[in-house]
Amino acid sequence: MSFAALAQAPNRRRTEAWLLGLVVLITVGGYAYTSVSMRGQLPGGLTGFAAAFFLLAFVPHVAIRRWAARADPLILPITLLLTGLGLVLLDRLDLTYAAKPYLKIAQAGSGQLVWAVIAIAVCVAVLLALPDHRRLQRYLYVMMAAALVLLMAPAFFGADRFGAKRWIMLGPLSAQPGEFVKIMIAVFFAGYLTVNRDALALTGRRFLGMRLPPGRHLGPIATIWGLSLLVLIFERDLGTSLIFFGLFVITLYVATERTSWVACGLLMAVGGAGVVGSLEPHVHGRVVAWLHPMDAFTSAGQKAGISEQLGQALFSFGSGGLTGTGLGQGHPELIGFAGNSDFILTTVGEELGLTGVMAVLLLYALLAQRGLRTALLARDPFGKLLATGLTTALLLQVFVVTGGVMGLIPLTGKALPFLAKGGSSMIANWLMVTLLIRISDSAQRRREPAGPSPCGLRQ
Repeated sequence: MSFAALAQAPNRRRTEAWLLGLVVLITVGGYAYTSVSMRGQLPGGLTGFAAAFFLLAFVPHVAIRRWAARADPLILPITLLLTGLGLVLLDRLDLTYAAKPYLKIAQAGSGQLVWAVIAIAVCVAVLLALPDHRRLQRYLYVMMAAALVLLMAPAFFGADRFGAKRWIMLGPLSAQPGEFVKIMIAVFFAGYLTVNRDALALTGRRFLGMRLPPGRHLGPIATIWGLSLLVLIFERDLGTSLIFFGLFVITLYVATERTSWVACGLLMAVGGAGVVGSLEPHVHGRVVAWLHPMDAFTSAGQKAGISEQLGQALFSFGSGGLTGTGLGQGHPELIGFAGNSDFILTTVGEELGLTGVMAVLLLYALLAQRGLRTALLARDPFGKLLATGLTTALLLQVFVVTGGVMGLIPLTGKALPFLAKGGSSMIANWLMVTLLIRISDSAQRRREPAGPSPCGLRQ
């Protein structure tokens, strides 16, 4: 590696440091403004929050500077900004819940800050323990076996909460295994398709202008389709099924460049979802609520048990208008417990308006762009597919959540990455970002031309 190439690394980290400083200012400023807006005074724990969030920015920056110096300088600041916005929104909701104890909703802001600290610790540990992402290829089938066990565990040992079985109770704590399963499956798909991509891409018969995959290679997609249906049937978890199946189909298309796989995947997904949506009461209820959201406010809809959350969410977006009512000046508590879960986006829509919603979605889009750019820069096929799979999983989760609360698709109950309450979601999504940082660092190192150093030596 040349001396000139080595000199580029501090520039990336310097850019990252300036962006992280801006993120800290935005987050701490939002935290202070929320309290002033709602209570007329600065929050009592402002100094402690500022110090904690500064460490959340400083520690991973130092770790990346030490162990992934060539990594993309935008991935960490974007992720930390989304995390900070989530903490501000949860604190805003906590102030309302504290002022209205009759709502009987537990506060979540301080707990989410603890989970963010744990997620950062996991990020640093992975950067230290995993110097090369290709080492994950050694454990493909172990990861797939563990993923299947975790995926099915809630159906047999989980708790039925809010109509779905996606949680496993661990004493006073609860965990969502599906958040970690998507990472394991992305790793397995990347490794499996790296080995079998030629067989999947070059064989098969043509039909109506498409090259259909051969029957013996339909096994993987049929297996994933069947597992997705089992998750829908036994766990009533529409969101995980969509992410699980969509991740496989998109990664398969990227690996083989065959539209026939996408066509087969879409037909199987629509057919399976249609059958389960007609027969499984909980999934069917969500489809009915999606088709007729305002019926929840009628006597007939209340008798039918249609949830009013989607209708309230649409009212929130409508009342927010273009610029919103102002942070702390809305009524997101009307949605109940969902205000700090998948419906936290309605708080943005009501109080920050369409402008705030677009800003949040653009942050997700920019993070996805950096992930896909990492996939393009990666030289090894496994790294390309893994970066694509991780980015796809993030995008699919954002889509199913935002599409659900905006009425585009039925509600799924998944957590909005980095913003919504949830320890499992926070740790899993930070783990995904860490893997993208590791792949980005490796890709950039491989792209830098080797050359003589000032001493005439080559590295």
